Amino acid sequence: MVILHGSDLQVGKPYRPWAAEAFSALAHALAPDLIVVSGDLTQRAKRAEFMVVRGVLDRLPRDVPVVVTPGNHDVPLYRVWERLLAPYRNWRRFISPDLDTVLHMEGATVVALNSSAPRRAIVSGRIDRAQVAFARRACARTADGDARILVVHHHFLPTDPPEGGTPLPRAARLLEAFEEMGIDLILGGHVHQKHMTTSRALVPGDGPGIPIVACGTTASSRGRGTEVGRNSLDVVRLGTTSMDVVPYLLDARARRFVPGEPTVFPRPRGPRPDGGRARVDTKGADA
Repeated sequence: MVILHGSDLQVGKPYRPWAAEAFSALAHALAPDLIVVSGDLTQRAKRAEFMVVRGVLDRLPRDVPVVVTPGNHDVPLYRVWERLLAPYRNWRRFISPDLDTVLHMEGATVVALNSSAPRRAIVSGRIDRAQVAFARRACARTADGDARILVVHHHFLPTDPPEGGTPLPRAARLLEAFEEMGIDLILGGHVHQKHMTTSRALVPGDGPGIPIVACGTTASSRGRGTEVGRNSLDVVRLGTTSMDVVPYLLDARARRFVPGEPTVFPRPRGPRPDGGRARVDTKGADA
């Protein structure tokens, strides 16, 4: 399975339309099995911004499933009453009526959880008990041999340098629950630079842990750390025993994404026979 993973388009003041065009061009040339855009599609969640995003998504290959999830920039920041009373109004109108989604496709189940928290946080995110239960139910309906992929905008571990604010609260508890569900891969963004690790950084145990892949900013000027001023995305090739994550950086002159060196992760050990239901304890999750 080949996954094209972009994030943080941030349509608005930081947006680079030529980078979005390069993203679309790669999507058509690569012909992936799945496209993921892991949040912050807009900069200020304005109607006009979402209209542009809708156009970007519509220019992707029509025969490839696209999974998106909201980020903290996809809810209003300064429009306080809208943030409190109808924070996802434009998201629901232009992107999807649902905030948490599950896609069952040949060979994989893809669960996207909305980690934006407009009434509880400004930059940081949250995942609550109901969302963990939602993911558990989706994984329980997945065939044993199929991949289980989780998409969450916010990060679980600090980056180096520490960009992107505070990681998700109770991240270790969440990762433990996701391991028990048999999640094979977590895709996210938010930190505006490539960041790859595994759940073993927080959760001790046997086996390699879940690969956690944060994409940089695919179409904005807000790259950070090693990607200041750069645009990036990832291509994941998911095999039966391992997965290759290839970072791509935008060549500004040629206006095309160019591959770098792959990082190879072993696939986590298979799910528990009960689908992880025995120990999905989210008492520590911030509700």
